[in-house]
Amino acid sequence: MPNRPSDHGTRLALCLASTCFAASTTLAGTPLPEKSAFDDLPAIAQATPVTDALTSADSLALLDAPQSAPAPAARPRRAGGAMTALLKRLVERGVLPKEDGEELIQVAEEEAEAIRAEAAAETAAAIAEAVPPQASPTAKRVTYIPETVKSELRDQIKSEVLAQARNENWAAPRTAPEWTSRMRVFGDVRIRGEGISYPDGNDNTGAFPNFNAINTGKPFDVSGTTFSPQYNVDQERRRARLRARFGIEADLSDGFTAGVRIGTGENNSPVSANQSLGLASQGQGGNFSKYAIWLDRGYLRYELGSQPTKNLSIYAGRFDNPFFSTTTVWSNELGFDGLALRARYEVARGFTPFLAGGAFPVFNTDLNFATNQPTKFKSDDKYLYGVQGGFDWKISKDFTAKFGAAYYYFDNITGRLSDPFIPLSADDQGNTDNSRPSFAQKGNTYRALRNIIPDELNGYGTTNQFQYFGLASEFKELALTGRLEYNRFEPVQISLTGEYVKNLAFDHDAINAVAVNNRGPNSSSGALGNFDGGDTAWYVDLKVGSQALEKRWDWNVNLGYRYVESDAVVDGFNDQDFGGGGTNMKGFTLGGALALGKNVWLGARWFSADEIAGPPLKSDVLQFDINGKF
Repeated sequence: MPNRPSDHGTRLALCLASTCFAASTTLAGTPLPEKSAFDDLPAIAQATPVTDALTSADSLALLDAPQSAPAPAARPRRAGGAMTALLKRLVERGVLPKEDGEELIQVAEEEAEAIRAEAAAETAAAIAEAVPPQASPTAKRVTYIPETVKSELRDQIKSEVLAQARNENWAAPRTAPEWTSRMRVFGDVRIRGEGISYPDGNDNTGAFPNFNAINTGKPFDVSGTTFSPQYNVDQERRRARLRARFGIEADLSDGFTAGVRIGTGENNSPVSANQSLGLASQGQGGNFSKYAIWLDRGYLRYELGSQPTKNLSIYAGRFDNPFFSTTTVWSNELGFDGLALRARYEVARGFTPFLAGGAFPVFNTDLNFATNQPTKFKSDDKYLYGVQGGFDWKISKDFTAKFGAAYYYFDNITGRLSDPFIPLSADDQGNTDNSRPSFAQKGNTYRALRNIIPDELNGYGTTNQFQYFGLASEFKELALTGRLEYNRFEPVQISLTGEYVKNLAFDHDAINAVAVNNRGPNSSSGALGNFDGGDTAWYVDLKVGSQALEKRWDWNVNLGYRYVESDAVVDGFNDQDFGGGGTNMKGFTLGGALALGKNVWLGARWFSADEIAGPPLKSDVLQFDINGKF
């Protein structure tokens, strides 16, 4: 059976008390009172405290003390004082349960009292042996411990403490640098098998341009005879994927913390750290080549108040999502760049309001843009500003609720038409090229960015129409998120989560005038169909089982449904798995997890997605995971 936390200190105290008591008493070298050698034994024992919680280093220091140096007067202490104080502190901090702590305190005090009595008896015997029969009653002194005995005691104590540390896996004092106690190492590894299939009936005539591939490469010549990059809509795929992350968090004292995390990823996607095994892309992977590692987190945090219901945190750098949300708006792997604040304060028993907010740079213009022109273009910096208020509420013994209302304002994220110009090659740049997204998934509505002048150099608009595309809608998102939990059947919990999102900046008519996708069928005359996108999203999920997978055979299952219109949220930042990621999709999610141990669990999920606006597109995704964390 494992030792309780106080066993090490108690054993060490017992080991040292009998020897260190004599050392601390005799090393003082103070003459005894002018009485009989046995008259004041009770007083001597009472005035000389038992050292009941010395470390091994303290014990060795006592043994090494110069024999001629008098020891300072010791303050009286009750038996077991240091050990009792330590145990009480462990109980207060929650390291020990209260019942165990009280039991250990009683044991420590009883052991210390026994040691005191035993040490007093040994002292009396030592005094009696040290006083010669012919000595005057007024000139008695205590003989010091011989150096050989001290050396033997020192070696024995050191040997026993270090042996116990090795056998019981606890560190002897001062065997590791102090800073290591302020570092926390963490990480996780996930191996995934994934299958993607496409039911019959999807439009495979070139109706699904991959705008992210266009915008992150050379501009696409819309006057050419080749298709633009397209999404797969009809060929099944199977792939094995790896996600590995490793992080360190350091306590800098005075409320400050620093954290860094690195992770895998087949590209620098903000919403996924997955690396498809065997995939050769961006000069890495394939044929057992090594994979890239990315900086995933890097932040400083200041915390004021350590209570779960009363605290304030300020983050700067790159950190986890500070908002209460679902994957309808923010992917669960998304990192936020910038500055954020989180605060909560319990105003009544069981009712704790919270507040979160921040400013986050989404894109910062290249210092030298345009790179191939001596005259530079105006900056196109983009920002996200977000604020959320809400509360945690323990309604009753079995019911708890959480609610949050958030407003997310994306500044300058919409694409803008450039000044008129004539690009003569794919390398020529327009002054609004940077208004295109630097990363996207799929679903949002796009518009052309370059205002290309028809001229004889481009066949009056029939050639060299090199084009980029930007978001057609502005985004000012109102998100309402809630969760209700029922714990009557603990450890099994029933949890219902929901979210509703509305893009308050959505303008159907303005988008219809410029949209190049998400349109209905063309008219009989060949004209483009009307814009068919929307501004609303909602999500609901029912989960049953263990809230956290903490021990073997813990389990949970969930069933969800979502409806996310084309321009309800920015498609580059939400769920990366449902329908292949992005917006303009509706459908079901079914999943479950089973713990194989405290830190290892299996998972399975099935996603069925159906396009809302535009040509038909359906997809099914099946995932099997094995996860490990440390």
